[in-house]
Amino acid sequence: MSDKRDQNKPGLSRRGFLKGVGVAVGGAAMMGAVPSWLRSGAWAAGSDKPEKTDLTIGFIPLTDCASVVMAHELGLYKKYGLNVTVSKEASWAAVRDKLVHGELDAAHVLYSLIYGVHLGLSGPQKDMAILMNLNHNGQAITLANQLKDKGVTDGASLKKLVDGEKREYTFAQTFPTGTHAMWLYYWLAANGIHPFNDVKTIVVPPPQMVANMRIGNMDGFCVGEPWNARAIFDKIGFTAVTTQEIWKDHPEKVLGTTAEFVQKYPNTARAMLMAVMEASMYIDATANRPKVAKIIASKSYVNAPEEVIEGRFLGHYDNGIGKKWEDPNYMKFYNDGAVNFPYLSDAMWFLTQQRRWGLLTADPDYLAVAKQVNQLDLYKQAAAQLKIPLPKDAMRPAKFFDGGTWDGKNPAQYAASFKIKV
Repeated sequence: MSDKRDQNKPGLSRRGFLKGVGVAVGGAAMMGAVPSWLRSGAWAAGSDKPEKTDLTIGFIPLTDCASVVMAHELGLYKKYGLNVTVSKEASWAAVRDKLVHGELDAAHVLYSLIYGVHLGLSGPQKDMAILMNLNHNGQAITLANQLKDKGVTDGASLKKLVDGEKREYTFAQTFPTGTHAMWLYYWLAANGIHPFNDVKTIVVPPPQMVANMRIGNMDGFCVGEPWNARAIFDKIGFTAVTTQEIWKDHPEKVLGTTAEFVQKYPNTARAMLMAVMEASMYIDATANRPKVAKIIASKSYVNAPEEVIEGRFLGHYDNGIGKKWEDPNYMKFYNDGAVNFPYLSDAMWFLTQQRRWGLLTADPDYLAVAKQVNQLDLYKQAAAQLKIPLPKDAMRPAKFFDGGTWDGKNPAQYAASFKIKV
């Protein structure tokens, strides 16, 4: 269902709000800060008080829902004047539909899903908004043990099997325009496997991945934790690659909402941002991580064994086929502010991959679309109040495991440059 946007509405709309990223703000935020509307400074209607206080924020049972959940558990939404219900959702399609129809005010959501909705790819179109990044890293590609029995341990050996033993190989991701699809397709293609011509790809909700692999419905999947660790725990699969190996400190989930919500309720959006930012800081204190793992492991949230969540949550990795390591690039939620800033170049990279795989049938104005969706002004306002450092530039370079690089320049040329594409 598409919406008719009021071109004359004030606020942080699709066009014209980005005036640069501003200078860095030093210092660290304190958990005991005074509520924002008691401080100096005025926003909408001369007040910093949230316009809408009763909210429903959706999440999918994944480890990286932690900041949205912990903002609730720690009372941070209430601190900023919000009465929030956190709503466990069954699938990313359900999150998309409920955001579009206003049943959810905001959600823990796949970065590139938001862009898919904004551009009307494979579903309803609605102008969307990203308030902040929720995490970097912490996803993986899991392969079934029957592939290990055929000598597969990595991408190169998978390519050899696919070429040498002809049958239908099936790989799952979590949403057609989502991040897991992009990680899976990039990894397969980098290893010489066309994700549509050489193998079959299907969509499976994250909590259903392990059960589907157990009954033989797939050869591999890309999903967030703890479902990769759970496959190893249940002795049905192994980790072929982590997504931080594909792209160190890649963006993953975001706090997403509609452009209409931000236009109507800018103070509410800012209050949400600040609550989740404080939760992100709390989670990234190493001493707090076991406690957070215990909370999110409960049936109300992720519903997985605490030890399955805690291991990779603390950077303790075991690939299930004999390799164990301490990963410094485990799932981060704050990292001195580096995680949460919604870089325009990150958004543009996802658009280049959607173009590469035929989800976009023509090159959009990559930078203009990123500016429409990523709410940098709103983020900067919230970060300034919490004294969270800001980068000097809204673009950042990226380097991939196959030697590829991305800097945000010439996105159309970059999207067309891949040997394997649709």
